[in-house]
Amino acid sequence: MTSSSDPGSLGWRLLQELHYIFPWLVENIFGSLDGILVGWNLRCLQGRVNPIEYSIAMEFLDPSGPMMKLVYKLQAEDYKYDFPVAYLPEPVRACIEERVLPECPLYHNKVQLPAAGAQGLHLALNPFEYYMFFFALSLITQRNFPLSVHVRTSDCAYFLLVDRYLTWFLPTEGNVVPPPSTTLGGTIPSPTPRTPAVPFTSYGLHHTSLLKRHISHQPSVNADPASQEIWRSETLLQVFVEMWLHHYSLEMYQKMQSPHAKESFKPTEEHVLVVRLLLKHLHAFSNSLKPEQVSPSTHSHTASPLEEFKRVVIPRFVQQKLYIFLQHCFGHWPLDASFRAVLEMWLSYLQPWRYAPEKQFLTADPQPRSIPEKWAPFVQENLLMYTKLFIGFLNRALRTDLVSPKNALMVFRVAKVFAQPNLAEMIQKGEQLFLEPELVIPHRQHRVFMTPTFPGNLLSSWPPAVTDASFKVKSHVYSLEGQDGQYKQMFGPEVRTLVLRLAQMIAQAKQTANSLSDYSSETSANRSFLSWLGFCPIDMNGTYCTNDLDELGQDSIKKTDEYLEKALEYLCQIFRLNEAQLAQLMMTVGTAPAENGKRQLPDSIVSDEGLVLTPLGRYQIINGLRKFDIAYQGDVELQPIRSYEIAPLVRLFFQASSAINRRFAGHMEALCSREDFLGAFCRFHLTESFQAEKSRLSPVAPHRAGRTRGPRLSLRFLASYRTLFTLLMAFLVAAVFGIGPVLCTLLISVLYLLYAVVMTAVTQKLKPHQH
Repeated sequence: MTSSSDPGSLGWRLLQELHYIFPWLVENIFGSLDGILVGWNLRCLQGRVNPIEYSIAMEFLDPSGPMMKLVYKLQAEDYKYDFPVAYLPEPVRACIEERVLPECPLYHNKVQLPAAGAQGLHLALNPFEYYMFFFALSLITQRNFPLSVHVRTSDCAYFLLVDRYLTWFLPTEGNVVPPPSTTLGGTIPSPTPRTPAVPFTSYGLHHTSLLKRHISHQPSVNADPASQEIWRSETLLQVFVEMWLHHYSLEMYQKMQSPHAKESFKPTEEHVLVVRLLLKHLHAFSNSLKPEQVSPSTHSHTASPLEEFKRVVIPRFVQQKLYIFLQHCFGHWPLDASFRAVLEMWLSYLQPWRYAPEKQFLTADPQPRSIPEKWAPFVQENLLMYTKLFIGFLNRALRTDLVSPKNALMVFRVAKVFAQPNLAEMIQKGEQLFLEPELVIPHRQHRVFMTPTFPGNLLSSWPPAVTDASFKVKSHVYSLEGQDGQYKQMFGPEVRTLVLRLAQMIAQAKQTANSLSDYSSETSANRSFLSWLGFCPIDMNGTYCTNDLDELGQDSIKKTDEYLEKALEYLCQIFRLNEAQLAQLMMTVGTAPAENGKRQLPDSIVSDEGLVLTPLGRYQIINGLRKFDIAYQGDVELQPIRSYEIAPLVRLFFQASSAINRRFAGHMEALCSREDFLGAFCRFHLTESFQAEKSRLSPVAPHRAGRTRGPRLSLRFLASYRTLFTLLMAFLVAAVFGIGPVLCTLLISVLYLLYAVVMTAVTQKLKPHQH
């Protein structure tokens, strides 16, 4: 009998207890799969807000911390934990429930029938897989948790843990750090093969052979140590890609996989930022491949498993799912500035040379450097990432307001990236390779779906290397779009038409931004001290023109103009547009400068009902290029009380002026009808001289806009806070100089009388020249 104090017995019982509490511990850290339990809420945990909790969590969950040591200890005993299939990404869940084998080896030999009394299928995962499943899914399941304060994603614990895990398990220098030895002795073995408890049918032509390779080539405990440890790197990447990228819209899922999908996935900005971090690290990881191992022809006998992993990590594990994920984002993301996160994620993937080791040795150069030819294979084997998604961005840009600084910045960013020297030529070369005629059709058509599609286990047998550049491009396109897909050339006539439309919109947006800038400057200049004191007429209509540029100020307007100017220049470089084409296009769509320096009205025709917009006029209004001056056309005395007016005084003066107008209507009409100076003086005060001019610029029907009213007195200006404040200040200043209220009133009356006489004389002098 073993003594209760036997260290081996105590260690075994402790391990059993750890085994039982492990699922509870993982759920308490990362939250429940249904999103009800929040756990430690790593998405919102920041060092500057909660420094103690943040420090404890980061130390505990570090790749070399206590939690990961527990995972390795349980891993050594080959424990398994049930993970419900219902919480897997919808495409995978649908495949498993239909008894179709998912293409990712991560799920092979793990699906188990429900235990007695349990419901639904589940996966039998080892501790490392179970931990990583929960960690990756917490980004998705906890997204609806309300944030009490604004959280910057790059500062939160979850984002930084993702970065640490990627750096630890996908190192750019050296090998993967081996796990620590357990107390039981020896190293942690990689997971042993298991027999599937649920029978599956293979989806497509080649899944069965893939599954056989996966089972037969599982690393054994006696295998090479490097081969034993590579499974952690592969598992981490597969889990991240499956949980973060294997979600897409209904139509894409029906096209690429099963016809029974129900998911409509809506990624968040935080989700996209984490995926971008993954892509940037994968580029750095892949670019750290030794130069002698880059060539596929030399990999078979000399490369280590880690070097092999670096060579195929992006095309085999990431490319297909990322492409469909980006397609979904481009098609369904709202047309607002938050799309910048998706845009930067896309641009990061398109520029692997930014994360190459030699980049740190480059000197600062204001001129963009030409992209080396060694990146041509990457561009060609990711052709759709450049061409089709660029066309998708064009369609988005044509539906946005380019006067907005944030939208202008996005167009500038894309144009700047694609205008890098040598990139457009590489893309054109890739399109030419794709359009080359197929010479050996029977031989190649069988291989089209063999090489690029299915991510096998890294330690399995690799398919033969394909060296034909044309076949590689065709293989890439057909694997993502299918052989029935219609490829639209980026440098073809159809896309060139879209680019010309975008160039036209950029020019129009520049003109609109400049007009708004001029208008804002004029408005500010007119707000002089005399105007504030009330010596200029008040526009009772209270109309104004504003957009986000007015809120951001003149600096942002200038920045917008710079973005659009550079974007137009870059587009001309990429598609070789000349100025003659642009000038002709601008003339045909009516974007010439406004006549006499004034803003033109939207394009319209005159009818009996007033102005009727043409299709061009509707386009101009929708895009903010032109607009009507909408003004109040009714009785000025009856318009709503303004915020700068005193409501009781407005009503009081309206009653008083109405009584005066009814009593002396005939006398005022007779005085205003005189042709001498007295008549002009009365018309200056008793008629609405500015109303007719404003009605001419309004779309209101002529029979309504052109109504005239007889002369009348209006006292409403006396109910304005500004007028009363001006009078109060005048009386206070007069009191300082010893002038009484009666004498001050007399002086104000005399000064106004002089002002009115001068204005009447000026009006009379200018009248003969107005026709």
